[in-house]
Amino acid sequence: MSIAPRAGCMKRTSGSGMKLKRVFDIHAHIYPDAIASHAVRAISEAYDGVPIQNDGRLDTLISKLDEAEIRAAAIHSVATTPHHAESINRYILGVAQAHPRRFVPFASLHPDMPDLEAAVEDVVEKGFAGVKLHPECQRFLVDEPRAIRLLGLLAGRLPVLMHCGDMHLDNSAPERVLRMLDKVPDLTLICAHLGGWTSWEKSSRALIGSGVYADCSSSLFALDGETAVRILRGYGVDHVFFGSDYPAWTPGEELERFFRLPLDGDEREQILWDNAKRMFANALPLADGGQT
Repeated sequence: MSIAPRAGCMKRTSGSGMKLKRVFDIHAHIYPDAIASHAVRAISEAYDGVPIQNDGRLDTLISKLDEAEIRAAAIHSVATTPHHAESINRYILGVAQAHPRRFVPFASLHPDMPDLEAAVEDVVEKGFAGVKLHPECQRFLVDEPRAIRLLGLLAGRLPVLMHCGDMHLDNSAPERVLRMLDKVPDLTLICAHLGGWTSWEKSSRALIGSGVYADCSSSLFALDGETAVRILRGYGVDHVFFGSDYPAWTPGEELERFFRLPLDGDEREQILWDNAKRMFANALPLADGGQT
């Protein structure tokens, strides 16, 4: 599959001859091959049997990014227990180091890690570009003391991409997010799924104006174009990132959904590339000279 370029989506030829768009996917989960099938099943079960489109393997992600001609992506996973964080971070960082011109690594942390200060220092020193958190899977409330402690340690140091929204739980409800931000005002927070998976419109109404960033992953399939654009512009197109939520969705298909939105070229360029380049300025895949 090759997606035709749109205005405001410039392409570059890599050393391998592949033409890559100025597109950054901020939301891609990957798992080691040995556990990928188990992880994908667990994701589906956690979301009431929602079908997962891909197998969660690194090779599959690379193939899907190539098919869509997407230049770079942030990769991450979630430590559902504190002791999983170290091995996850070792895997994610290893993949990013093996593919330095394609992937930006996000660390996993858990609020119950025994030496949280040291864990934060470690991911900062190792060069992670951000941290991925999932309050529901990690079983914490975003405005409770242990979460405030972790987020306070990250404030001013690394941006946090946080899953927001759930059909059954309120761990990351917008009211909790706003209470947390009152206590951690310097946190750079990217609220996944336009601020509230399954409650996109309601959650975005609460969060717009708070200064948070958002990604559009696992959202565009459920929204008509007019509603989606209203939410994107509400946050400010300089505060929104493109994301596919691989393996749940396929990057190229999500990019096609995005291109169908009635946005102008400058708005697309900001969401697809410029915002990521500004936030993750030191990440090689986002540098002007970067190639795969």
